[in-house]
Amino acid sequence: MKNQNLTYKASGVDIEKTNKLVKYISSLARGTEIPGSKIKNFSNIGGFGSVFDIGKLKIKNPLIVTSTDGVGTKLEIANELKNWSTIGIDLVAMCVNDIIVQGAKPIIFLDYIALPNVNEKKYKEILRGIAKGCKLAGCALTGGETAEMPGIYTRDKFDLAGFSVGVVDKNKIINGSKISIGDQVLAVPSSGAHSNGYSLIRKILKKNKSKINLSELLIPTKIYVKEILKLNKKKLINACAHITGGGLVDNIPRVIPDKFSAKINLSLVRPNNVMRWIKKSGVNSAEMIKTFNCGVGFVIISKKKNLNKIKSLFSKKFQPYVIGEIIKKINKNSIFFNGSINWS
Repeated sequence: MKNQNLTYKASGVDIEKTNKLVKYISSLARGTEIPGSKIKNFSNIGGFGSVFDIGKLKIKNPLIVTSTDGVGTKLEIANELKNWSTIGIDLVAMCVNDIIVQGAKPIIFLDYIALPNVNEKKYKEILRGIAKGCKLAGCALTGGETAEMPGIYTRDKFDLAGFSVGVVDKNKIINGSKISIGDQVLAVPSSGAHSNGYSLIRKILKKNKSKINLSELLIPTKIYVKEILKLNKKKLINACAHITGGGLVDNIPRVIPDKFSAKINLSLVRPNNVMRWIKKSGVNSAEMIKTFNCGVGFVIISKKKNLNKIKSLFSKKFQPYVIGEIIKKINKNSIFFNGSINWS
């Protein structure tokens, strides 16, 4: 028979090269271990499934909270700059910031990397970023998958996806049930554009490339885990929201009970440099608040009396500030806006 020398490697998939990187991944994962992630006589990295001893957390009534997400077309900015050191942080952030909305502590994280073939420099930078994100979130990197897909992904194209698991005591879950009229809506600053709206950002760049330092667009998404978990432990949060795709318009209503509305004064919102650049590049105000975070990466809803206690748990750079309040629901709207953001 002919063609007896055909191999998987010849088709563009080098399993041996990927397998050699398992030791490197294992060393990164060891640096993210937390109680429950290290199992005697078992290795999560290189195995088939990941194991976590939830009993080590000593939570009386544990509920599992899960989230999955990606980085989106921010990857294209990383490719253009040939800097993949921060997008792993973004990947972790986009998952764990969703989990903490319910007050859950992230415990494990798994990644999925799809690419045409393994470029060792790029691959290691991505993984180091993922490990750093896990450390910032206080969760363990317990596994993942690398998929070499020549023909599907070409040249430098690739994609990232992440999956995280968190745990919360069912008596401490944040579900919005404690919200009441007069509660304050607090904005926690974002670090930049985070990881949404980058298809529009890239379109702007084609016309306006010289007016912003591209490195600003790679600023990693702020991970809010430690602050939010401390606030929940002190019972200072009635609800919270991660401001991602859909911006202020879509994300705040997701945590507001049916009988209430959030009244937001946009003139109080403080946009960061990246957001100001996007606005000045030709995006109208309505599009800004439904597409981007506008400088607000996370929202906390709490009693007025708690403001100073909440602020004390954040660094100076990410100090929460008031942008609105909870009111009785009017018509069918869960959110009302007045004023306008100062983009100057």
